[in-house]
Amino acid sequence: MFGYVTPCKMELKLKDYEKFKAYYCGLCISIKNNIGNIPRVSLNYDMTFLALLLDSLEYDNQIYIKKRCLLHPANKKIILKDNAALKYSAFCTISLSYFKVLDDIYDENSLKGRIISLCLKRYLNTMPKDFKEIFNTINHKLKHLYTLERNPENLSIDALCHPFGDLTGFILKSYNNSTTTGENLYLLGYNLGKWIYIIDALDDLKKDMKKNKFNLINVCFNENKLCYENFIIEISPRIDFILGTCAAQCTNIFNKLPIKKNKELIYNILQYGLLDKMDREPWQRDIIQINTATIHLKIWQKIK
Repeated sequence: MFGYVTPCKMELKLKDYEKFKAYYCGLCISIKNNIGNIPRVSLNYDMTFLALLLDSLEYDNQIYIKKRCLLHPANKKIILKDNAALKYSAFCTISLSYFKVLDDIYDENSLKGRIISLCLKRYLNTMPKDFKEIFNTINHKLKHLYTLERNPENLSIDALCHPFGDLTGFILKSYNNSTTTGENLYLLGYNLGKWIYIIDALDDLKKDMKKNKFNLINVCFNENKLCYENFIIEISPRIDFILGTCAAQCTNIFNKLPIKKNKELIYNILQYGLLDKMDREPWQRDIIQINTATIHLKIWQKIK
């Protein structure tokens, strides 16, 4: 459920692209320094955006360093030096990854998942005391989400999306809980969380329908039990509208935040990156292939 919130490279200045990579690498190093090496596997773009957004609310000057990476030893990488936003995002990253692994264990009972969960749990013991309350709230909210996913009957898409949107809003607001800024951070997080939850469901729709697993979109909209090929064509305009609305709300709320730096980069992600991701996901290729096959069939029928 992670990795969807990225910049749109075609609309991005080179300096801003380098900044985003510096935050990504900075978060990786922050996870290593504050938690441990193994949890770095949970690094993802969505949590990089979290660090970027939260750090952009601060007046502090950004400090960049050049450092070699184990995965890319040939060239030195530009890395943002560790700060409060990166540390907060590091603990959020490992917390969300840990609970995601636990849910996978519940669903699939995989040995691999159990081993990963034991490793992550050991590192979670190193989290600072002031983050433990946030960790417990994340746990509570995700348990509520997973309960709804296992009993989704008669629930609307808004009801099923609410727990993850609420969780994302809570994570943003908990970093800066001042009256106006905190409320706007919550609203931005809520809409972004809803967008992530829906686009992840759309991304997994084909696989979930094939395996007869829970999928938000299939449960809420496939009343006629259509096959994937027919259902994706029917539901695509409606889902595009919902995702587009969530993305627009994120941009509108972002414009109300007291951003101190990185404004163009964050605007690019919310205004163009989310829409670009919608256009590039696998279901779009499926729709094109299905429509092309339908056109070819009609032509063939006419020829016959």
